[in-house]
Amino acid sequence: MIKKQITDEILKKQLNNLSEDTREVFLLENNNFRATIISATHLLNQMRANHDTGVVESLVLGQAYIANALLSATVKENDRVQLTIECGGPIGGIYTEGWANGAVRGYLKNNPIELKEPLTSYDTSSLYGPGFLTVSKILEGNKAPFTGQVMLQSGNLAQDLASYFNESEQTPSLFNLSIDFDREGRIMGAGGLFIQALPGCSEEDLINMEEKAKNLPSLAKNITQNTSPKEYILANFPTANHLSEQKVGFYCSCSKDNFAKHLMGLPKDEKQSILKDGPFPLYLSCLNCNSSYEFSEKEIKDLFK
Repeated sequence: MIKKQITDEILKKQLNNLSEDTREVFLLENNNFRATIISATHLLNQMRANHDTGVVESLVLGQAYIANALLSATVKENDRVQLTIECGGPIGGIYTEGWANGAVRGYLKNNPIELKEPLTSYDTSSLYGPGFLTVSKILEGNKAPFTGQVMLQSGNLAQDLASYFNESEQTPSLFNLSIDFDREGRIMGAGGLFIQALPGCSEEDLINMEEKAKNLPSLAKNITQNTSPKEYILANFPTANHLSEQKVGFYCSCSKDNFAKHLMGLPKDEKQSILKDGPFPLYLSCLNCNSSYEFSEKEIKDLFK
């Protein structure tokens, strides 16, 4: 992967002032709930730099990155989670992939998103349209992924993910996907919270948690002020039991060597077409991170020998 440079001086200063992105897991309210919380400001700004996304595109794709970083806390070691949205709205679709180790990558199908009129709030319901949300867990050693799917109901990713867990996994869940933009559209803070009810949780406990979650202070604005995920949880759930901590970040496993292997595996007629028509240099780009790799005519001829 080729990480593109972040050049905005105000944003660079903000990122230098913030702690690195982390994912923390807690037990809440007498161990009735499992909470996963992340800070994701560095993650989203690197995503934005690589994919060259505007404010609306950064909001939509950024929420999906946050969601996947939260979901991948549910797998272990080399396992990974794919969060896919296929829809008929201006977004077209979203694909993200996250690993248990905290790495996240992915792309927006339509970038830029074509809007009939400017978005005036964080309400993204008009951007999705009808479609499906799919969550797949690819577990090391298993031949087939574990996959669940629900229809999009609200056009709000946090709400649709909660519906997915309620319907597909029969686990009452809450999601908060939070991004703080400044007046110039910079991402100054970002984070997410994923709360799951555990076996033995009562209906009264669920109602109380739902009410408390509605009144939590803005996670992204707290992160903008360099509040850590752990500090945020303990400020709002003083009896929380901390279980684990993990770094998160924007990462893709693509490389020029991997693309070279792909070129060498092309059918003979496609190789001949490239040698004849080029164009040279040949540029190949990765959808997941938007890294672009250059191959000269000599490199292509050497690969095809």
